[in-house]
Amino acid sequence: MHFASDNGSGVPAEVLAALARANEGYAGGYGSDPLTLRVRDRLREVFEAPEAAVYLVATGTAANALALACLCPPWGAVYCHRTAHVEEDECGAPEFYTGGAKLVLVDGPHGRMDPVALDRAIRFTGRAGVHNVQRGMVTLTNVTETGTVHSVDQVAELAGIARAHGLPVHMDGARFANALVASNASPAEMTWKSGVQALSFGGTKNGLMGVEAVILFDPAKAWEFELRRKRGGHLFSKYRYLAAQMDAYLEEDRWLRLATQANAMARRLAEGLAARPDAGLLHPTEANMVFARFPRAVHRRLQAAGARYYLWPFDQSLEGPGEEPVSCRLVCSWSTTAADVDGFLAAMGE
Repeated sequence: MHFASDNGSGVPAEVLAALARANEGYAGGYGSDPLTLRVRDRLREVFEAPEAAVYLVATGTAANALALACLCPPWGAVYCHRTAHVEEDECGAPEFYTGGAKLVLVDGPHGRMDPVALDRAIRFTGRAGVHNVQRGMVTLTNVTETGTVHSVDQVAELAGIARAHGLPVHMDGARFANALVASNASPAEMTWKSGVQALSFGGTKNGLMGVEAVILFDPAKAWEFELRRKRGGHLFSKYRYLAAQMDAYLEEDRWLRLATQANAMARRLAEGLAARPDAGLLHPTEANMVFARFPRAVHRRLQAAGARYYLWPFDQSLEGPGEEPVSCRLVCSWSTTAADVDGFLAAMGE
């Protein structure tokens, strides 16, 4: 019963087999090998963006930080939700890689920026001219950090506000596949057709060993990205091993099938929790994460039964009155099964 993170799942056998095939013989370095070039072309096809610049990196933090650095100057503001991953979970990497850009936090329910709040924050920036940080860019998270999904219309509305102020838009898509299958949108509709200039396209949280793609729909930023990637220590000499993972991921829509399984198991778990009189959901379950609250005594039973998940927020304790509600985050992965979910619900007891 492992629900701590989708990062904790294993790697599909097909991906491991692709790595073994890529290991045969010799290949050119630094992304010049045929497999890396094929992945570039496949992602261009998937996103209906034949001119897009596509680059592979090993972590989501690198993908986000390098992309933001290409879109925002050091004196700029990066507008993001208060709970965005770039704010809460990247140890200042966006600020470091941009050379000092300031994250400006925007509120909104369930992890999504409120459009009015975003417009207000942008208008407020730079009010004293040279004395202030200047308007820089907007970054959206899809799936959000509270498990909700930005619809195509919501992405377009937020991107439209950014565009009205002359600002570029980045999407943190660490769980992009989960967002896509939840919204029934096409990759192009969710991104460049809605006004997104750059995407961090996730693989690690959806079954890959460790690879993300940065897709720049504006290829004018390609050379800058390549320089920043090298200078930041993220230019791999043996790119075929990153490319092999991504190639297997895209093959026969595997990336979408893996996400579909994770989302379905989260719905099953949310429905089971919602049926309990002592439990409640904190956010809508729209992808593969469930945020719930139930009594501390139930958490103790689950922990004793071997369930693994995070209390959310972290500053809670299992010490205290058993009837007191404690909240948590439960994440389903591509390898989560119905038996896993049903076992968790059964371990909660009556």
